[in-house]
Parts: sequence; C-alpha cells; structure tokens
Amino acid sequence: MTAAPGDSPESPDEHLPAKHLDHTWEEARKAAFDAATPIPPGRVPLAQALGRVLAGDITALHDMPHYASSAMDGWAVNGSGPWIVAEPGQRLAPHQASPIVTGGLIPPGAKAVLRSESAVLGTDDDGLPLLLTGGTARPGEPRNGQHIRKAGEEAPAGEVLVKAGAVLNPAHLAVAALAGHDDLLVQGKPVVKLLLTGSEVVAQGLPVPGQVRDTFGPQLAAVVGMLGGINGGQERIGDSYGDWLAALEDLAPEVPDAASLAADVVREDFVPADVVITTGGTGVSATDHLRRAVAELGGRLIIDGIAMRPGHPAVLAELPDGRFVLGLPGNPLAAMMALSTVGEPLLAALGHGSLQPVQEVPCGTTLEPEPGRTRLMPFRLLYGMASPVGHTGPGMMRGLASAHGVMVVPPHGVQLGELVPAFALPWGPPVPAPEPPGTKPRSRTARTASRAAGRDTAGAPDGARGKKPAKPAGPVDWSALLD
Repeated sequence: MTAAPGDSPESPDEHLPAKHLDHTWEEARKAAFDAATPIPPGRVPLAQALGRVLAGDITALHDMPHYASSAMDGWAVNGSGPWIVAEPGQRLAPHQASPIVTGGLIPPGAKAVLRSESAVLGTDDDGLPLLLTGGTARPGEPRNGQHIRKAGEEAPAGEVLVKAGAVLNPAHLAVAALAGHDDLLVQGKPVVKLLLTGSEVVAQGLPVPGQVRDTFGPQLAAVVGMLGGINGGQERIGDSYGDWLAALEDLAPEVPDAASLAADVVREDFVPADVVITTGGTGVSATDHLRRAVAELGGRLIIDGIAMRPGHPAVLAELPDGRFVLGLPGNPLAAMMALSTVGEPLLAALGHGSLQPVQEVPCGTTLEPEPGRTRLMPFRLLYGMASPVGHTGPGMMRGLASAHGVMVVPPHGVQLGELVPAFALPWGPPVPAPEPPGTKPRSRTARTASRAAGRDTAGAPDGARGKKPAKPAGPVDWSALLD
C-alpha cells in the first residue's frame, strides 16, 4: 500500500486508519497470489484423500494379493481324483481335498480348486466320504493352478501402482488400501476457517425488519471447496472487538481444565487454519474491528481496499503465525466478488495452483465509463455476447444466481461488441473464447438480428416488400432481452 501525501505517523487521531491508495483489480489479484507460498505435502487418511493430488508414488507394501486364494467356491485338491475328504485348512496329501470358499486361503499341498458345480460327493467301499468330478466338470478338470489366485498376481511388493501427480479417484484409494496403505502423501491444500458476523443475521425463518437471513452459512464453505480450500469449520461471532480478537487468535487448548472436560469442548482434532475468512467488519464504522484486531495481533495488511465495485472494502492480512485473514464485505454479492478477486488467487497459490488467466468476451451492450473504478458485472451469454444481468446490487444474489460469469469492466467503459475481460464462476462452466473475426454468424442469429434491428419486411413500405432484409451493420445490443 502507498501512503497518501501529507500522512504523518504523528497523526492526532491514531485510531483512524491511515489513508492509502486502493489496489486496482489486477494489482489485488496479483498481490494475493504473490503473498502466499505453496503448502508443503502432508499425509492424510485414505478417507480424506479423494480429489487430492498425489505427492509420492503409491507402491505395493506387500504382494498383491499377499496370499494364494481360491477364485471359486468349491474344493481345494491335491492331484487327480477321486479325493479323500480332509478337514478344512490342513495340509493336503496326494488325492486329498478340503472344502474352500471364494477368497479362502489355499491350504498347503493344494494344487487346484474344483468348482462346487463340477464336484459330486460319494462314498468309498468303506462308506467314507469321497469327492468325485461330475456335474458340469470338463475333461481334465481341474488342471494344476486352475481357479487359484496366486500371491503377487496383481503386483509384487515394491511395484509402483500410481505415480505422483495423479488426482486421486475412488479406484486409486481402493488400490492404495489393497497395497496396505492407511494414508497417502498428497500436495498441501489450505485449511480455511470461516468467521461469520452480524448480530442482525438469522439462520432460519422469515426475518423481521432490522434482521437479514444468513446468506453465507449455507454456501460459503462449499464455494471455498470449489476454489481448492479445505473446510476448517465455521463459527458465528458477536460484533464486539473482544469477539473479533478472540476468534482471530484461534488458539488450540493446552491442558484442559475440569470445566472444559465436563462440557466436552476439548478440540482433540484441532487443525490450525491456513486462511481465516471473515464476513463484515471491513468498513470504517465503530463496529468494524478487523483492522484493529489484526494490528493488535501483530499482523500486516497486504490489501486494504480495492478500486472496484462491488467489493471495494475487501481486506487481506497476514498474521505473525503465517495465517492469512481475508476480510469480505458484509453484503453477499460484494463478498462473492471480493472472494473471486482475492480469495481465488490466494487459495490457488497455497494449493500449488496458478493464477488463472482472464478470458475475453464480446460485450453485449455499451457500458459508460466510471473513472478510477473497475466494475464487476455478472453477465449472461446471449447470442455469443456478454450482457449484464439485473438484480446486482451489493446485497443481492438473484443476478449472480442466473449468471454465466462476471465481466471485469475497466474504468474507461466498454463499447458494444468490444472485447471485455471476464472470469468464470466457481460453480459455472469456463468462459468461452470469442469467435475469430470474420466468422460467419449462425443463420438463426442473423435472422433474429435482422428482426431486432427493425429490418423485417413485414412492416416495410410497399416498394420494399419482397426485398431481402439487410444485415445489421454491426453488433446488436441484446441486453434488453434480459430485463
């Protein structure tokens, strides 16, 4: 941040925030990405490894399978029949057999497995049990080794089964379990804790005047997951400075006292957060405590305001213990735009990702200049052009819910048909690349464009009827169709 001319450390009111120049939208994205370094690899249990990037090869810790087993329900046999029936599990002498089930351990001495449907139980001259081939048995059945899964048949001990760099899917986890692993080494991902504020916020039911419904609790953790973060839990705190300070300290309990043991509040699974995301408290009123709490904890501000709307009062700070604090504005749309601008690159950097390039789309309307400020405008694609949606006030979410992406409108504005930067929503498809110049429009689009331009022959003068309608000279503003 750059101090404004005339600012002095001996300011008469030390409680007022120092004046500064807001980051531009591009500067804020880059500052958030450059502030973080990738989290080192770590081991996680198999149940938590789905979707993670493998940081070390998965090798077989033993032969797979690690013992010879039966592939069929039937009889383990030694030699040719008929066979004398022996007790299960004992060593088989020549011409002996014992019952076995699929997956059962092949007993010592067994040379093959005879399927149940290929076996017939009879008796010898003394009335003792005798096993014979019959039923569906084929000539020469069973051959040596038939219906036996050999030890190491899938992989010998030490063989590489999955190479580092793979994004782990359910089959990978099953292979790892078969190979004897309880956990896997994966690339680091940031653990994100959410601090939700606002005494006027209610979690359910219809709010009365002066109250608002909680829009962050139902969706913010999911969005963080889409951006590559791990949900580290969420906590709703009060609006006092003490509440903010205690929540940002986020200390793990040391030796629990009797009261905490009785209350069952010991956090044995405590995992320190890499990022704390707060909602509200980023303004400059008497109830906005984020900056003061960060300062008291010895932290530093990386971003303190962005020259954009909505989402201008976003804050990014780093605490002495290495945790990042991302302060989102209290209005839901403003918060989502700040999360996309600052949170997405921050989580990407921590999670071994890259700063995603911004795509360009042709703008479907003319957007007037707003000097000194970038506007983030949710849009819908209409005939290949990005047209702003309605209902996009800082506290609204209806427009974003129907949007295909967000345009990054520069301060100097955008002309109809001009390419404008845009980014995709975490839950949406990628922003499509614009068609190359000179691409022939689809016939349906051309016909619709002609009608929209008022050149349909239905209302033409008599002398003009029957003539082919002229094509529009340039892009057509379709934005009115979204009203």
